[in-house]
This record gives sequence, C-alpha cells and structure tokens, in this order.
Amino acid sequence: MPPRWVAALFGGWMAVLAALFVVVPEGAQSVVRLVAGAGAIAVVGLGVRRNRPGRRLPWRLLSAAIALAAVGTALYRAPESLTARVPGLVTAGAVLVTAGYPALAGMLFVLLRRRTGGARDRAAMLDALTVTAGAALLAWTFLIGPNLPRTGGDLWMTVAFPLGDLLLLGMLVRLLISDRPVFAARVLGGGVVLLLLADIGYELSLFEVPVVAVCRFALYTAAGLAALHPSMAELDEPADQPAPGLGRGRLALLGFASMTAPAVLVVSMVRTEKADLTVVAGLSAITFLLVLVRMAGIMTGHRQALARERALREASAALVSAADNEQVSEAVRTAVAHLLPPDTPHAVVLAVTIAQPGLLSPEAVAQAAVDRSTGTAARMLPTRDVDWAVSTRLHHFALSLRCPMVLTDRPTGDPLVGVLHVGAPMPALAGLQRAIEVLATQAALALERIGLSQEVIRRNSETYFRTLVQKTSDVILIVDEDDRIRYASPSALAVFDDEPIGRRMTALIHRAERTRLTEVLAALRTGEGLQEGLDFRTRADVVLEMHGQDLRRDPTVGGLVVTLRDVTERRRLEAELTHRVFHDAMTGLANRVLFHDRLGHALQRGARDGSVVGVLFIDLDDFKKVNDTLGHAAGDQLLIGVANRIAGALRADDTAARLGGDEFAALVENVQDPGAVEETAQRILAALAEPIRMDDGSELTAVASIGITTTPEADTPDELLRQADLALYVAKGAGKNQWRRYQAHLHGAMVERLELRSALDHAVHEGHFLLAYQPIIDLGTDEPVGFEALVRWHHPTRGVVAPAEFLEVAEESGLVVPMGRWVLDQALHTVAQWRRILPRAHQPFVSVNVSVRQFRDGAFVDMVEQALAYAGVPPQALMLELTESVLDGDHEPIWADLAVLRDLGVRVAIDDFAASSSALGNVRRRPIDVVKIDKAFVDGVVDDPHQLALVAGLINLAQALGLTVIAEGIEDPAHRDLLARLGCPLGQGYLYSSPVDGTEALSQMTDRLPLVA
Repeated sequence: MPPRWVAALFGGWMAVLAALFVVVPEGAQSVVRLVAGAGAIAVVGLGVRRNRPGRRLPWRLLSAAIALAAVGTALYRAPESLTARVPGLVTAGAVLVTAGYPALAGMLFVLLRRRTGGARDRAAMLDALTVTAGAALLAWTFLIGPNLPRTGGDLWMTVAFPLGDLLLLGMLVRLLISDRPVFAARVLGGGVVLLLLADIGYELSLFEVPVVAVCRFALYTAAGLAALHPSMAELDEPADQPAPGLGRGRLALLGFASMTAPAVLVVSMVRTEKADLTVVAGLSAITFLLVLVRMAGIMTGHRQALARERALREASAALVSAADNEQVSEAVRTAVAHLLPPDTPHAVVLAVTIAQPGLLSPEAVAQAAVDRSTGTAARMLPTRDVDWAVSTRLHHFALSLRCPMVLTDRPTGDPLVGVLHVGAPMPALAGLQRAIEVLATQAALALERIGLSQEVIRRNSETYFRTLVQKTSDVILIVDEDDRIRYASPSALAVFDDEPIGRRMTALIHRAERTRLTEVLAALRTGEGLQEGLDFRTRADVVLEMHGQDLRRDPTVGGLVVTLRDVTERRRLEAELTHRVFHDAMTGLANRVLFHDRLGHALQRGARDGSVVGVLFIDLDDFKKVNDTLGHAAGDQLLIGVANRIAGALRADDTAARLGGDEFAALVENVQDPGAVEETAQRILAALAEPIRMDDGSELTAVASIGITTTPEADTPDELLRQADLALYVAKGAGKNQWRRYQAHLHGAMVERLELRSALDHAVHEGHFLLAYQPIIDLGTDEPVGFEALVRWHHPTRGVVAPAEFLEVAEESGLVVPMGRWVLDQALHTVAQWRRILPRAHQPFVSVNVSVRQFRDGAFVDMVEQALAYAGVPPQALMLELTESVLDGDHEPIWADLAVLRDLGVRVAIDDFAASSSALGNVRRRPIDVVKIDKAFVDGVVDDPHQLALVAGLINLAQALGLTVIAEGIEDPAHRDLLARLGCPLGQGYLYSSPVDGTEALSQMTDRLPLVA
C-alpha cells in the first residue's frame, strides 16, 4: 500500500477515535486512550521498517513516550470504581505520564545531536535557556505558585507536569533553532506544541479533559504521520546549519523572555495579587545573565566576522595575484589559518578536478556528482567518507568540511573546478562554513582565471610557433621510418623547387651525398645523435646545413624532425674570409700565418722522408723611392707584378707569400739538394730582371735582395725564418740584385748589427748624441768663416762612436730622420750663441749634413723654417750638405724643397763631389751653391799632374757657374798653398783643426789669430 494511503487511513482512524472519545461514557474513555496509543505505536514501527532510518533509537524513545502517556493517562483517568478497588492507581498513572515527558525530551535530544552532527552551538543553547527561563517564570507565577496552597499531598504532581512541559519546551526550542526542520520534524513539533498548549490550558482551567485528551491524540497522530513520511530518515543525518546571528524569530523569543519579569509584575499589580518576588528576582537574574552571555557571544562573533572578512579580503588579493595553482593553494592555506582561531590545528587540501575518465574511484565519482548538484554549499562529512587521497592528509581529524568549487558557464562545460577540504576540530569547523564557501568561490575564480590564462598563452604560443614555421626561411621536415617526408614547411618548395611531401629525403639531395644522408638518419634513430652543422648539397648545388632530432615518441610529431637551412652564401663568405685570413688581400699570395703553417707541415714531412726544406726571404731594394716618387698606386702595381713573378718562378709544390710591405718569402720543399733552393733564388732574380709594365704603359724594374736558408742549418720554423732574415741583411749589405745564403760565421756580425740598431733607437729617444764642429777656413786669410756640424754617438759602454759606424744603420732603419732633426736644432742653437757673442763682421755659418730620407715625409721645409725661427738665426747662417748620390736618379721632390729653402737664403752644398760628367751636368741645373771637393782629389794635387789639372778645371768650372768650392781633407801646408794658388777660396781639414766642441770652436774665432804658422 502506498505511504500516502497508509497516512490517510491512520489520520482518519485517529480522527474517529478522537470523536469516539468525546461521545463514549467516561468509563470507556481509558480504553479509547489505550487504543489510540497502541495504534500510534504500531504506525511508528511501520514507518521505521519502511523508511529505514540510520538510527532507530529516537523512534523507540518516541514509542516509549507514547506508551507511557497512553497507559499513564488511562490509569490516571480510570473509573472511580476501579481506583477505589486499586489503591495508588492514580499515582501510578501520574508517574507514568510524568515519565513520558523525559522520554519524549530524550527523543528530541537524540534528534538534535544527529541533526547538528554533535556540534556545540553555544548561541542556540543560550537562546533556548533564555526562553525556558522566561517560560519558567510564567509557569511559577501562574501555574505552580497559585496551586501550591491547594495541592495538599500531591505537591510533586503540581510541580512535575510543569517541569516536564518546560523540559519539552527547552528541547523543542533548541531543535528548532539549530535545524532547518524537514516535514517529519515540523509535524512532530506541531504535535508537541499542541501537547504543551493542552497542559497549560488544563492547568489554567481553560480546557476540559476531553480537549486535553484530543490534544494528546493529536500528538499520537503527529508521531505516526512523521514516522510514515520518507523525510523521517533525514532526521538521522546532519542538517545544514542555519545562518549565524539573530534572526527575527530568535530576536522575538529573546525579547519575550526578557520582558517576562516586567510583564509578571504588571499583571500581579493589575490583579492585586502578591507575587513571589524571590522567585521573580531569581529567574529574572538568570534571564539577565543569559542575555548578557548571549550578547557577549554576539560581540565575539562580530569580532570574528570582522577578522574573517579581513582574512577573506587578503585572500582575495592574494588569489587575484596568483600566477599558478601552487600559489592559489598557498593563498587558500594562509586564509584558512587566519579564519580559524589562533593555534587551532587544521589541515587544508585543495583538490583540482581531474578531467580524464578512469582515474577516479567510483566513490570519488559519486561524490563529484553530489558536488556538482549541491553547488558551492559546504557540508560536514566524516573524514573516512572522503577520497582516500584526501583522507590520508586529513586523518588527524574525525570530521572535515567539504566545499565544492562550482562555476556555471565554464568553457569546458564541467561546472566543478575542484573541492576544498578543511579538517579541524568540530567546534572550529562549525563556524567556518560560510567563510569557507566564500573562500572556495574566490579560489575557483582564481583557478579558472589561471587555467584560462594558460590556455590563452598556449593557444597564442601555438599560433606564434605556427606562424614562425609558416614564415621561416628554414626548411622543417618530419621524416618517417622509411625516410619519407611526411610534413614540409612552406619554405621547402622554394629550396627544392618541387613539392617534397611523400618523397624520400635522399631523392632531394645530391647523388654523391645520398649514402651519407642515409647513414646520418640511421644514426639519429639509434640515439647516436646528429653532428651539428652537417652540410648537404641539393641537386641544384644549394648547400643546406642540417640539424635533426628524434621525436618519434612524441605523439604530436611521431617522426624525425629535420631542420635545413640554406647556407650557400654563408659558406661562400666563410671560404672567402678564410682565404683572406690566410692570404694577402692585394697580391693573393699566402700571408705570414699561412706561410708559417705550411712551413711547419713541410718540416714534418721532411723529417719523415729526409727531403730538404728551404726558405727564401725576398726584399725589394729602394722600394720606398717608388712610393715617394710615383705614388702608392704605382707601388701597389709593382708589388702585384713582383708577386706574380715570384709565384711564376716557383714549382707547383712551393709556396710564395707576402709577409708585409715589400717583403716576400718563398717555401721550397720536396727537394733532395740544398742547391735546388739556390737555383730557385736565381730564377726569382731572373724573373724580376724583366721590366714590369704598369697600367699607364710605363715600365719599372724591381731589384730585390734574397736571403736563403735550408733545413741542414735549422729544423724549426722560427729558426729558419730568423736565419733567412739574417741572410737577407747580408745580401743587402753586399749590394743589390743578389742573394746570400745563411752562414753560421755571419751570425755574430748580424746579431751585433741588430744590437747596434736597437741601441741606436734607444740613443735617438734618450738624446745620447754629441755635436763636434770642424772649421771651414778662408784659404786667403786662414780665418774660420764657418763650421761643419758632425754628429758623434756617446755609447754607454763603447764610448764615443764615429758616424761611419752607425750612419748606415740609421739610414736603413729610418732613425736618421729624428737624429737629423736633433742635429739641425742643436747646430742652429750653437751658432745662435756664437752670433750673439761675436762681432757682426765675423759671424760664421754652420753646415749640417742631411739625408735623402729626411725629405720623404714632405715636411722638411717646414721643419727647417721652424728650427731657424726657434733659434733666432737668419737663413744665411745655415748650409745644408747632401751627398753626390742625390744628383743621380729622379729626386725632383727633393730639389723642389731645396729650391724653396735656397730662396729663403739657406745655402745648399754637394758633399764628396767627384766631378763626373753626369755630376757636372746636374750641377748646372740644380739649386746648388757650394761643391765640396772630395779628399781623394785633394791628396793627389801635388804628385799627380792629371789630378792637379782635374782639380784646377773643377775650380774654374765652379767659379764660372757661380759656385763656391770647398776643398776637404787638407792635411799638408803644400796642399793648402797649391789650392790657394789654383783659386780655391775655402778649405777644411786636420791641418787647421780636428772636430771640436762648440766652446772650443768659439775660442778659435775669438782669438782672431791665424790657425797655422
């Protein structure tokens, strides 16, 4: 039979019994009471069997309460004929009825414990006690107190029934405050309320016995209907806790309880009855204290609410800034710690939903379904009932708070983001539910935001890399196990000029490299890796640099990923740069680095096979003159021509190199006789003997000196190069256009020459030079008219060194330029001092020797002008001497500078004049003022008639050309007298004075005496 039909039949049956109770005689009413109680007990048992509650104890207590009330009421209201025969029957009935109240209260207490899950709701308990205290005051004032004088010997019944009602009232209020009652609880509560009203009405004499009995029938009916309704099973499960705080109903109850004492006093005054002030004061004090404690709890709850609100705000800020799930979990754990009272043990588990099926247990799937249906409502569960992975972390606590994190309208379709579990002691969890629900919602939003952000980043990354692959110039291929191309980036079409997808990769590579490519791909599959930077040529000779990675286990790829980059131009540039690194840019010959490297390899091969290795150092003679006279462009053309000639004179196995400037080298290897190296040097000289045609049609002849050495003399590259360099110095010292081979006995002399050059360089920069002055004499008066400045080197260990020992080295090294500048400045400074001391009529000039190299930088004229201005002497006080070699060759820039200086007043002299036909011809058309006759001609004028005639003709020719003649090397009076008779105006030599310092030269002029007797 359906439950509704059973409930309807039971309700109708109880209505019939109530009507029957009213109409039957008083003696039969007890039977009706028993039948009604028995029927209610039977229906409660039927409801328990049908609905199967978790615990049957509450319903057993309810049946016991009904039985006690029915039997007790039947005995208490038994007919007088029966009570007269059975003494104490009424008292027994009263005891049974009174015992029914604790049984019914116990039933309510058990339901309360089950519904609240054992939580201690202090506020609800205080509210229930406050209401009960107010009701107790009313009961005492209007029920117990007025009836005490009239009770006689039944005092306990006068007190017991009101106390039972107060007990039921307190338990009922406590249950209603702490629960959101289901239908069964509401029906049962209604029956209890009717019972209380009937008892109060009966005690106040407002109701008659039938009315009270009908109200008890209503309680029985409510018990049966509650047991029959399916919701009775929910009374055995923890219920959702009502919102904390004071609602309107609870506030009305507290107001009623607080106003009870004033109301009692007012009613007593109106009725002119004297109230028991002691009881009123005591119960009023109890009520007041309960209200104070309740208000203190409200203030504490308010402070906790503020603290939780602050903790939730901080958690919200932390969750907004969280960048990943770990930071969200950390923010949630921190927030829960702040939401709970200080030092409360707890544990937090934030479980994120796993989308993959088959990874969750059936229990976890069932719980997830409940979570999706309940939304974000938190519920208290035994820790053993949650997922085992979560329960292992919460096993220290019997109960845990489970709060689903649910968001509607998620892109994934599943509203469940995760579940927040909090384990803590029961009292701490009771007030945490609402805050945890807010925190869970915030955490769900944070997790969703992070998930969406990661998804956006992932999609953007995929789009980014897809765009890169589509737009990159590199070719990206995915190759399967058969070396077939399964995927190719769009750039592959431009590189291979054909669609590569579906073709074997070897078909796209040059035929000569297909075997190597197959081996490389096989090695990549076996895990040997791929050598970086492997180059392969396509059929169109495009050079591709290959990189590869084995991604066959990656489900998104499933093959070899091969990246190809077109490096054709790069490899060409690399080859060109490599060639430039090891070759001379202008001539194309090997440079010093490559030459040294090949020399080392040649020595290694020679040591193995016993062959001879030769090194030739080649230096062009007077190449500087070409740059100075014809310009650097012509010099470069000459160097290129020389390089071609040297390379053409060598064998195929030999190496020609340009070491820098006008220095070349040749490496001769794979020969058995050192004489073959000398033959190579002779071929080079012969090749250079032919004129080299320039771009403008002119021809130049390159003259070179060559130094030779071979492995019998040395066996290391550096030693061979050093020996060839020393041999080159020997060749240059021996003259031009020849070669010399290194000889061990020349080593000491060359080392000494190099040491001299180094010391000379130091002397130039440190000023270790002296000037000596040799007078130039007027042969007619034997008085000095000028002095020739002669440089002397004051060596720190060798003493004073004569010019003949170091001038050649200074000329070769270029040190003659700074040394000549110093000589000019010092000589002009000395003559300036002389001219300030001597009278105007006897002021001498100074003659300074200059080198051709001093004119090369083009600043010689400026240097002379600055020196004259700094010394403060007129140009006429300076005479510049040049050797006769300047008259030979093309020295037009030098003669142009000398012409400028001659126009200023500086005189120009030719030293060591030999009176050759070419010299005489050049003297006529050059800016020359003085010629100095060489000492070799002066020595022969007395004994050799031909020499005498030559000198006489030279003096006459010079006078005819307007030139002044100075005879050098006069050491004998006979020479002086003969030269004077020939008309030579000036002379100098040891007959008059050796070179002296500036002070002694000044004394020779101030004495104003003839220098010879």
